Amino acid sequence: MLLLGCIKEVSDYELTISLPNGLSGFVPVTQISDAYSKLLTKQVAQGEVLEELNSLPGMFSPGTLVRCIVTTIEKSDNGRRSVKLSIDPKKVNKGLNSTALAAGMVLSGSVLSVEDHGYLIDIGVTGTHAFLPHQKAKNYIKAVKKGPELKIGQNLNCLIVEVKNEGRVVSLSIDRSEVAASIATERQNWALSNLLPGLVVKARVQKVASLGMKLTFLSYFTGIVDFMHMDPEKSMSYSPDQVVKACVLSVHPTSRAVRLTLRPPFLHAGGAPRQLPGQRMGAVLEEATVKTFYKQFGAIFELDDGTLAFARLKHLSKTRKSFKHGAFKEGCKHKCRIIDYSLMDEMCIVSLKHQVIEARFLQYQDIQTGDVVQGKVLSLKPIGMQVKVADGIRGLVPSLHLSDVILKQPEKKYNVGDEVKCRVLECNPGGKKLILTLKKSLVQSKLPVLSNYEDAKPGVITHGFVVCAREFGCIVKFYNNVKGLVPKNELGSEPISCPDKVFYEGQVLKVMVLKCEPEQERLLLSFRLSSKPGPEDKWKCTPKEKQEVKYQIGEIVDVKILKKKENGLEVSILEDEDNVVAWIPTLHLSDFVATSKLLWRCLREGNVLPRVMYLSDKGEHIILSRKSAVISAVQEEQVVRSFSEIQPGMLLTGYVRNVMPFGVFVEFPFGVTGLAPKVSMSDKFVTDTKEHFVVGQTVVAKVMSIDEEKQRVLLNLKVSECSSGDSAAESFGLLNQYFKELKEIKDLLKRGKDCKYSAKGICELVPGKKVHLVVQDVREDGSALFSTSSVTGLTVTATRYHLGDKNIAPGEKRKALVLHVDALTSEVYVSLREELLKQRP
Repeated sequence: MLLLGCIKEVSDYELTISLPNGLSGFVPVTQISDAYSKLLTKQVAQGEVLEELNSLPGMFSPGTLVRCIVTTIEKSDNGRRSVKLSIDPKKVNKGLNSTALAAGMVLSGSVLSVEDHGYLIDIGVTGTHAFLPHQKAKNYIKAVKKGPELKIGQNLNCLIVEVKNEGRVVSLSIDRSEVAASIATERQNWALSNLLPGLVVKARVQKVASLGMKLTFLSYFTGIVDFMHMDPEKSMSYSPDQVVKACVLSVHPTSRAVRLTLRPPFLHAGGAPRQLPGQRMGAVLEEATVKTFYKQFGAIFELDDGTLAFARLKHLSKTRKSFKHGAFKEGCKHKCRIIDYSLMDEMCIVSLKHQVIEARFLQYQDIQTGDVVQGKVLSLKPIGMQVKVADGIRGLVPSLHLSDVILKQPEKKYNVGDEVKCRVLECNPGGKKLILTLKKSLVQSKLPVLSNYEDAKPGVITHGFVVCAREFGCIVKFYNNVKGLVPKNELGSEPISCPDKVFYEGQVLKVMVLKCEPEQERLLLSFRLSSKPGPEDKWKCTPKEKQEVKYQIGEIVDVKILKKKENGLEVSILEDEDNVVAWIPTLHLSDFVATSKLLWRCLREGNVLPRVMYLSDKGEHIILSRKSAVISAVQEEQVVRSFSEIQPGMLLTGYVRNVMPFGVFVEFPFGVTGLAPKVSMSDKFVTDTKEHFVVGQTVVAKVMSIDEEKQRVLLNLKVSECSSGDSAAESFGLLNQYFKELKEIKDLLKRGKDCKYSAKGICELVPGKKVHLVVQDVREDGSALFSTSSVTGLTVTATRYHLGDKNIAPGEKRKALVLHVDALTSEVYVSLREELLKQRP
C-alpha cells in the first residue's frame, strides 16, 4: 500500500513516520535507497567509517512529507502491530516505466551520486537516467540547511522538467516554488497502477455524507475524503459538483481505493503540516468539549485553544463495558490528556482514561536524569535487563548495574514480569535511549545527582561507581556519562599500593569533588571525604573527637537521647567530659524487631538509656547497641575479633544485615560477616527468604565453612543446628528478656505526655483481662470491630472464629477476653468464645 507520511522522529537507525488517521510506521535504515544500502554494506565490510555515508539525522528532518510503501506489518507478543515502511524510490515508484514519464509529474527520488554539474537521481524507473542540475537544487539546499550539497541517499520530492529519448533521460527540479506550483493533470497520463500519494489534483465533489465525502478527479478517478481530512474551516459548506483542490493520501494496491485530504497544508506539493507546540504534549485539559461522536471510530473534541482533537474508542473509557454513549453528546465536557499528535491529520490525539491522565511518564522527554522510576522486567540478556517504564518507554539496565555486586546468574534474582525500582543514569529522548541502574546504593542515595560537569563544584559529595581501577587510581562515573579520576594519593587515608585489588568495577562509593574544568570535561575526585559534618550526618564525629574516644568494643556506657531521627537515636555518652555524640540505630534498641520499633516510638528526647554497648567506630560513626543477646556474647567472649579466629562449628550471636533472595547476610561484633544460603536458613522449606528473616533481627548462627582465600564465611541458621544444648533454658531466657522489655515500654507509656491514646488504659489491657465492649461493625469476612469507653484511639477486633457461634449486631454490648495487645499499631485482639470467658484467671 502506498501512503503519504510525515517524518515525526529521526534516529540513527530508523525514521518514525506519522501516517493518516493517527497511525505510525517505521522506515529502517536499510529501506532508504539502493545507493545508501550499498554504502552501509561497504562500511560494515571494511569495518571503518565511510566519509560519503551520512547519518539519517544528517539527511532528514521532522516535519518533512515523504512517500512510503508498506513492506510488512509485524505483530508483537502483546498483540500490538508495527508497520514497517520503505521510501526506496524503486519500491515507491514501481508502477512507473520510462514511457509513462511526462513533464510536470512530481515523484520521489533519491540522490545516487554527486557529479560536477549536478546530481544523478534514482527515481526507481528501470532504463531511465534522471539528472538534477545544481541550478535547480541550490534554493532547496539553502532552505533545508543540511550542508552545502545533497548527500547520497537523501530523499527528494522531484518535478520532471523535461523528458528526452522516450523517457530514457529526464531533467529534474527540486526548487520548492516550482514543485509547489505543480498540479497533476490528465495530460500526464496517470493510471491507477502508477498513481502516487502526494499528488495535488483538482477534484469535483460527488457526494457528501456525515463521515466524509466522495470525489472524482483526473476525469475518471474516484476517491474518498474521511471526516478527519476535510478543511476544518469549510467542513459544513461542501456541496455536490463543487470543485476543490485535493491531495492524494493513499492508494490501496488491490482494491485501488484512493483516499484524499482537503487540509490546506497538503494542497501544494512539498508542503508541511502544522506542528504541535512542545509544551502541549502531555498537557492535562480539564474541559474538552465534544464536537462529534462516531460510534465506529471515536470522538472529536474542541480543546481550550479552539483546536480539534481526536480520541479513539478505546481511549474514551476504561473498558468497553464501562462506556456510556450518552456522555458523548455534542457539547458534553470531559477531562483528557494530550498523548500524541498526528502530523498527517494535524490533530491532537487525546485520552480520557484515568490511568493515562494520572501517568507520570508519557514520552522519553518526560524523564529526567536521576529520576527514580518503577518498571517491569521484560527480558534478561547478556548485555543486561530490558525494563518497561511506561507504554512506549523502555530502558536498559546494563549487566554491571543489576545489583550492588556483580551477578553471575541474574536470572536467579530476577524474573520476567518482576516489578523493579530503578534510577535513570542517562536519558536521550532523540535516540529513545534510556539507561537505568538497579544498584540500591544509587537508587536510595539522597546525595546530589551529578549529571553535568558544570554542577561539579569543589567540595560536592555524591555517589559514583567505579568503572576502572588501575595503578594510577580509579575512574569513577556518574550520571549522563560524567566521569572523573581519583588519583592514587586520594584513594584513602592509608596508602594503597594496588588499587585493582581493593576496588572493583561497579563498586558504588562516596566521592568528593576536588577540582573541575567543565570545558575540558576534566574532573578530579577524592575518596577522602571532608571531615565537616553535613546536614544529613550531624551526629558524625569530627577527627578531634574521634582521636579522643578511648572506648573499646564491648564497653558498657549510659547515654542520653539528644534527638530522634527516622532510623535511630542521636545520643550523648554520659560521664564523658567531651560530650561525645553517638548513634543507636532503631534496630539495635532490642533483640526483637517489633520491640525495637515500639521502643523508638515511646522514647523521648532527654530520656536516659542505661547499659548500652559500644559496638563499632566505622567511617567516623560511633555505633552503639542495646541488643541484650549481642551484649552478653561480647561480655562472655563468645565472639571472634578477626577472620583468622573463625573455626567451623562455632556458634556466634549476630544480627541480620541484609536479606537477599539467595540467602541472609549476618554481621557479628568486630565486623566479621557471613552468609547463610537459602538451604541453610530454616528447618522449613524456604520459598521467600523475606518471610523468614528481617534486617536487624538478632540470630545465633553456626559456622559451616570458611574460605580463607576469598575471606568468606558460610553459616547455618537452622534452629535444630544452632542450639547450645539447653534449648529450654535459652527459650526461657529470651522470653524473660522480652517481657522485661515490654514492662519497660509500659513504664515509658505511663510517663508519656503526648500519646495519642490513653497510655494508662492500654497498659491495663493485658492478655487474659475481661473487658466490656460495644459492637461497632461486622465486616464481610465475618470479623467484628468494637469500641471501649475505657481506652480511646484503639482498634479492637475479633476474628470470625473468636466470635464463636454468637450473632452480633452494631450497638450491642458484649463481654470479651483480651488475647493480644499490639501497642505499635494500637490494635487489640479479643475473643467472645464462651470456653475462654469461663476460664479463671
